[in-house]
Amino acid sequence: MGPLSARLLIQRGRPKSDRLGKIRSLDLSGLKLHSEHLDPKLLSRLKQLQELDLSNNQLESLPANLGLSHLRILRCANNQLGDVTTFCQFPQLEELSLEGNPFLTVNDNLKVSFLLPKLRKVNGKDASSTSSQVENLNRELTSRVTAHWEKFMASLSPEEKAEKAQSDFVRSAVRDVRYGPESLSEFTQWRVQMISEELVASGGTQVHEANILERLPKATVTQESRASPVALKRPDDVPLNLSPKKRVCTSPLAHVEGSPVASDGGQPALKLEPLHFLQCHSKNNSPQDLETQLWACAFEPAWEEGHAGATSQTVATCGGEAVCVIDCQTGIVLHKYKTPGEEFFSVAWTSLTVVTQAGHKKRWSVLAAAGLRGQVRLLHVRAGFCCGVIRAHKRAIATLCFSPTHETHLFTASYDKRIILWDIGVPNHDYEFQASQLLTLDTTSTPLRVCPVASCPDAYLLAGCEGGCCCWDVRLDQPQKRRVCEVEFVFSEGSEVSGRRVDGLAFVNEDVVASKGNSLGTICLWSWSQTWVGRGSQSTVAVVVLARLQWSPTELAYFSLSTCPDKGIVLCGDEEGNVWIYDVRHILMQQPPLPAAPQAPTQILKWPQPRALSQTVTKTMVNTVVTNPTFTYLTALTDSNIVAIWKRH
Repeated sequence: MGPLSARLLIQRGRPKSDRLGKIRSLDLSGLKLHSEHLDPKLLSRLKQLQELDLSNNQLESLPANLGLSHLRILRCANNQLGDVTTFCQFPQLEELSLEGNPFLTVNDNLKVSFLLPKLRKVNGKDASSTSSQVENLNRELTSRVTAHWEKFMASLSPEEKAEKAQSDFVRSAVRDVRYGPESLSEFTQWRVQMISEELVASGGTQVHEANILERLPKATVTQESRASPVALKRPDDVPLNLSPKKRVCTSPLAHVEGSPVASDGGQPALKLEPLHFLQCHSKNNSPQDLETQLWACAFEPAWEEGHAGATSQTVATCGGEAVCVIDCQTGIVLHKYKTPGEEFFSVAWTSLTVVTQAGHKKRWSVLAAAGLRGQVRLLHVRAGFCCGVIRAHKRAIATLCFSPTHETHLFTASYDKRIILWDIGVPNHDYEFQASQLLTLDTTSTPLRVCPVASCPDAYLLAGCEGGCCCWDVRLDQPQKRRVCEVEFVFSEGSEVSGRRVDGLAFVNEDVVASKGNSLGTICLWSWSQTWVGRGSQSTVAVVVLARLQWSPTELAYFSLSTCPDKGIVLCGDEEGNVWIYDVRHILMQQPPLPAAPQAPTQILKWPQPRALSQTVTKTMVNTVVTNPTFTYLTALTDSNIVAIWKRH
């Protein structure tokens, strides 16, 4: 498609007229338009245009001077937009469609809400909750920038103020003023720069909260949208119909039992504050739904350009027909993906580097989700759509796991007693995945957990199964593409005990494995390297046990243990709503022989008292617990439809 012409605009405009100035609605969708094809001189002749459809093109941005000041409805779905700041030229805009622009994020949604004061709908949904969130962020950022200005100016001498305020303050504010979750940092820094520049221009006298709010719509408090978390009743009687903003937990620190092991001089017990209790997977968003079971959660990989040590506070959870992506600090559900008729059992993250049609490199966080239907859905979380479906198995998928060394390699484990290794590939210019099958691993019982061996993830895969713990050779340079279990691990003498279910499996470090389910009331720590060295040519090998951790004596199954290798932590929930926390660093450093008796937990995180939750939720089963790598946030899932989030202090 070349540049637009007046003839084309007249052909596609409504009502039919031979004058551009009479057109009120214009459809320019599906013309393969690039940004340079939008001629401002031509489009500015559309003096009465109120509705414009630019969807299904290849636009990376909109020119800043289109002159369409009366535009009320704009459709830009399915383009390649990467910037929304030029939308400020449409001050009368009431409805906006941006679906299918994979490089736009939740930060751009907030920018749009700030720039367009009359906006009522975004992507067909009510925009008031986003406007309310923007209003609160602006209020806090304005206050913080103003405080930073006062502190900054107080540090300067009179002769320095005029010169340095202009050159240094904005840079200082953008660097030092922080508020809100990391996932919204692009928006908050953008606003900090704007507020700072206004302060400098006015000499510190003209930027007030009222000035900011004049540019925003009067947001009304509404019932929760379907994608918003519904908080359970808190001790200070917070009502259930709050708009989806930060829910500050005023309950006391969670009661902790147990004491730190003092072999290394003792450590203070971890202080974990309950932040949020959400029912974001509820059927029809009903707070009365205490039956939807939640199955798995995973933290987004911490990746930030120029900040290798960045820590994620974004967690994905799955249960029922929904996958939710939650910011742990604020409790805001950033995204919600639903598939009617599905029941999601597992989620797993990976980060991909993709190249756009314009040759720009972009980093994507891709979330894989799977469950009852045997299909893997690949979700582009920031853009909020599914960009690929792998019909992986004919029966339900129990668990997913990405390779730690190959970002496109995904293991799927199914009730069809097979584990398949897929290469999901890198999406093409239409953001579509073309997955290919690399290996099929046969099991003799249902695989429940899969875990690449930490010291050699490209060579061996461990799986906890209904019938025990098994290992496969997954090297791709071997000719066989379908393989049987190479080794079965035995945890105790006697075949009756060795065949017990293993429903928890994770590496604590590069050598030590934590597993659960092979003996009641304990979690086993065993050495991969010592066990493997003693294998020889045997197909059944007794594990070299390093220690056992005392756990709940329950006979119930499917409590998924997890580890935080960076901190030497093992975690597991139980049937009473408790989270058992083990700091095992002292065990890993001890020389054998270790004590034969099971080691007590470092502490037990108790489920909050009934007054901190709904009175109907007095006891619940915590079946999954995960933390981010720095152990800053802890997320627990229950069988009664509650996502619980704690923060460590």
